[in-house]
Amino acid sequence: MTATRTPGVPAIDEGSLISTNPATGEEVGRFPVASPDSVTAAVTRARDTAAWWAGLGFDGRRRRLLAFRSVLTNRLDELAALMHREGGKPRADALVEAIAAIDHVAWAAQHARKVLGRRRVGSSILLKEHASYLEYLPYGVIGVIGPWNYPILTPMGSIAYALAAGNAVVFKPSEYTPAVGQWFVDRFAEVVPEHPVLQIVHGLGDVGAALCRSGVDKIAFTGSTATGKRVMAAAAESLTPVLLECGGKDAMIVAADADLEAAAAACVWGGLTNAGQTCVGIERVYVADKVFDDFLNRVVSRAAKLSVGAEATDDIGPITMPSQIDIIRRHIEDALTRGGRAVLGGAEAVQPPFVSPTILVDVPEDSAAVREETFGPTLTIARVRDAAEGVRLANATGYGLGGAIFSRSQGLDLARQVRSGMTSINSSLTFAGMPALPFGGVGNSGFGRIHGADGLREFTRPKAVVKRRGPTILAAMTFDRTEKTMQQIVRVVKLVHGRSK
Repeated sequence: MTATRTPGVPAIDEGSLISTNPATGEEVGRFPVASPDSVTAAVTRARDTAAWWAGLGFDGRRRRLLAFRSVLTNRLDELAALMHREGGKPRADALVEAIAAIDHVAWAAQHARKVLGRRRVGSSILLKEHASYLEYLPYGVIGVIGPWNYPILTPMGSIAYALAAGNAVVFKPSEYTPAVGQWFVDRFAEVVPEHPVLQIVHGLGDVGAALCRSGVDKIAFTGSTATGKRVMAAAAESLTPVLLECGGKDAMIVAADADLEAAAAACVWGGLTNAGQTCVGIERVYVADKVFDDFLNRVVSRAAKLSVGAEATDDIGPITMPSQIDIIRRHIEDALTRGGRAVLGGAEAVQPPFVSPTILVDVPEDSAAVREETFGPTLTIARVRDAAEGVRLANATGYGLGGAIFSRSQGLDLARQVRSGMTSINSSLTFAGMPALPFGGVGNSGFGRIHGADGLREFTRPKAVVKRRGPTILAAMTFDRTEKTMQQIVRVVKLVHGRSK
């Protein structure tokens, strides 16, 4: 007899991980759970094949990755449908996510040589007889632990860049979205059939822990700050380097000179897309007093029109991880209990597995809804004296992932003052879709970067080489040096470095 399962909650049955739709309970797929030994075996296979993959060189890897890009592009509809079935994500959100992932695959493939390839660098004045070279070599095997909220875009930000850099990858997808992970790993195998360059291991948190201790050369993790700390502790046992992209509590600042219609549209999108289940989603909004009422009315009007449901065409789908609903409910109730007001939604907006858009005002800055990551379709909107006060409040948290500024004249200046890894000016979330820009946080939001040149270098080790190209003129680094030689060296150093300008 099969036990009753909660829709969306991962279950283990006879050694298989079962994935179900969070709204309907429909079974999406069953996947073998990896034992500690099978995780170790996957890493061993990856190490055996890493040299082959690295040996293809930048051009060989570029061709394979661009072929992978094409496969993903030509099967977009299939991928979007699977993302909707497994995570409840509306079709439009799924397409936007998948297209961004494809763009990152292409960028990593096309720019790896320029960023990582060997190049000459300048030499010291005392070592002019030597040529200096710098290149970036792959680690070998990268372990990637992915999230459920963006099951292709986020892990691809590590996987594509690690592969382009010449590494083999062992990927552990979230237990909430194993089908999406298996799908794109299978598609990669179609274009790289010779060796298991990209492998997948399924299971719950213990499988992720086994991957951290499996002997990989680096771990890239995306998830909560609490889990990130556990990943880091496990990796520390073997001094395995880690890249952590953890939670956020991103803020939008709306200055008095902002385009309010554009700001309201970006606020609703940035806060409520993917049912608010976005690490760089807008959760707090600080609005200059002069334009507060006008801005709030525009946001409420837009958010109230959004449809909520299980259909692929709805604007907001179900909460993918059922346990998150309790956190969302607690944050709303705490805000209301402490004097906040719901100008849209409220406690009654929580109707599992759905949460309707909720806009809260007059919420104390020390409340859970302002201090903790909510990860739901809620926004706190606060009145501030001016944009400067908005920046101060935006920075008054341990998180520092993304954020947004709306201002016609102060955007760049304000953006530089926000303590975060990324900031959009007069838009929201757009930095995530810019392949050339690094993506990552500070503080409780983690460290390390995916995307862009920094993302490529993140999965490599710098290799410095010095090659003699002629006879030594000023022999400083030898016991054969003479007093006369040292006097000449001192004169040269004073001539070059002795002046104050």
